[in-house]
Amino acid sequence: MWRLRANMSVDRHADAFLEMLAAERGAARNTLLAYGADLEDFAGFAAARGLGLAQADESLLRAWIAAQSAAGLSARTAARRLSAIRQFHRFLLREGVREDDPTQLLDSPKLPPALPKYLTEAEVDALLAATATLKPAQGLLAAAALEILYATGLRVSELLALPRNALSSDRQVLMVRGKGGKERVVPLSQAARDAAAAWLASQQDPKASRHLFPGRDPRQSMTRQGFALLLKQVALQAGLDPARVSPHVLRHSFASHMLARGADLRSLQTLLGHADIATTQIYTHVLAERLRALVAQHHPLARPPSGGG
Repeated sequence: MWRLRANMSVDRHADAFLEMLAAERGAARNTLLAYGADLEDFAGFAAARGLGLAQADESLLRAWIAAQSAAGLSARTAARRLSAIRQFHRFLLREGVREDDPTQLLDSPKLPPALPKYLTEAEVDALLAATATLKPAQGLLAAAALEILYATGLRVSELLALPRNALSSDRQVLMVRGKGGKERVVPLSQAARDAAAAWLASQQDPKASRHLFPGRDPRQSMTRQGFALLLKQVALQAGLDPARVSPHVLRHSFASHMLARGADLRSLQTLLGHADIATTQIYTHVLAERLRALVAQHHPLARPPSGGG
């Protein structure tokens, strides 16, 4: 049975709520422990004001939220705690323990936008170099796919949907069909063209598949899962944590590195196939980081004082 820790008075409603999460929603142990800790924290706050865990009103909840902010809790932690309390009170309402939900009008703490995760240029170089350490067929496929991904910022679905003839002749651009069937043209680097050509030349039967990256069944394209496994192998060979490497991380790396080297947002929006430039603007954190680094390096007040003699 899931219970609050022994140093708090056990609340049967909290126990029932945690048991419901475990039984009906299959909540993981760590989730249950986190929710239990959140309920315990709120129970202590309510008890100090003479109320039980299931007796809170809106004013008590607002006071609790304010107390967390004053204690210096991050917005993310406060939002997670409030989510636990919301779900608890919805459970009480559903079970007929309460006739109202005091969390209904509460605003969640405003979270900062999640910044895209990306690799450094050196890490991308290490990934590309590591493709040469795989078995020949795997290595050529991985090199072609990674060079194209990093040169264009394609989504993995767009990459795997490329037909074999997308790189026929000496094409320097790719015609890509993106979300909503919208087409866009993206330029290809010489390295990407060379890697793709080497991959195509290595295939024994060029008529076996119409896909640039065929799956085990050549009538189908490679699956996302198959490509993810290949990328994991490359990451391990490159000495990188596979959890940090994914097709989307490579897309973010492309965008971040382009901005860092002076690309403008409108051009980047076109290359990435974003319908709204607001989606592209999240990459401006790279520019902010560059500016901070420049100030730290060159501003006279940022320099450590020189030793006197």
